Amino acid sequence: MLMLLNTPYAFSLSRSLASSSFPSPPTRRLLSISSTFALPPPRFPHSSLVSSRVSPSFRTQASAATATMGDAPDVGMDAVQRRLMFEDDPILYVTYWPLFRSSCRCILVDESDNVVGHESKYNCHLWEKILTGKMLHRAFSVFLFNTKYELLLQQRSATKVTFPLVWTNTCCSHPLYRESELISENHLGVRNAAQRKLLDELGIPAEDVPVDQFVPLSRLLYKAPSDGKWGEHELDYLLFIVRDVNVHPNPDEVAEAKYVNRDQLKELLRKADAGEDGLKLSPWFRLVVDNFLFKWWDHVEKGTLKEVSDMETIHKL
Repeated sequence: MLMLLNTPYAFSLSRSLASSSFPSPPTRRLLSISSTFALPPPRFPHSSLVSSRVSPSFRTQASAATATMGDAPDVGMDAVQRRLMFEDDPILYVTYWPLFRSSCRCILVDESDNVVGHESKYNCHLWEKILTGKMLHRAFSVFLFNTKYELLLQQRSATKVTFPLVWTNTCCSHPLYRESELISENHLGVRNAAQRKLLDELGIPAEDVPVDQFVPLSRLLYKAPSDGKWGEHELDYLLFIVRDVNVHPNPDEVAEAKYVNRDQLKELLRKADAGEDGLKLSPWFRLVVDNFLFKWWDHVEKGTLKEVSDMETIHKL
């Protein structure tokens, strides 16, 4: 956003937006029923936010900018997921797209995890582009345990473009092509991204998940189709953390969240294998479960996670 403040129009716009009156965010309630978190009202009432913050002339400019974007998303795509495919700001990205399109893109890498470029989230997840072999991008998967050593799972929202309504680990997303998330030393860039997305998806504040508490355990390279049009081709950093946190799921991202112990996870696996209740698991989560998770769970309980960290190996599964 620093680039936006270098233009007089952006400065006046930011002043105008800052002085706008906003409705107070709804009070969130957290219900504990079988370790499942009830969803609160959306953190951002998108329609009212747009109408209160953006003048008709600004909306006209935004519409024009959207029409001319090179990576225009599908018309039928959910509005929030369309925005997330391109940028984290729900209002300004369409107008200022040329200024920050590189800073909000996925990090393209080769199979040795060397950065080779950047690309939009949209293109990175189109299966036809994945099949060209040029869309491998960096990702992360967070496995958050509480101090009872239960693993926090989430069910992805119905509006997710890839793998909607599947159950998966705590948080899965991408570091972006921006300075703070490209830092290679101690994998700090990926850990910064994980902290950012835990807040965005699950409402977990940064102070609950300090970046130095994430333990990178390994890296996973996989490819998986979603529905024929969309898919994943990721080099995935597996980050473990043990913290007691406050969870407030964002319904644009998460349909449900719950903690499970080992036996409860095994029951989820059984149901997924049997096709019961339409339950499905994300492909990356299933790869981690089948190859690593239960033996790593032992080290979670013993407090010896760092002993099994192997960031030199990239597992190609």
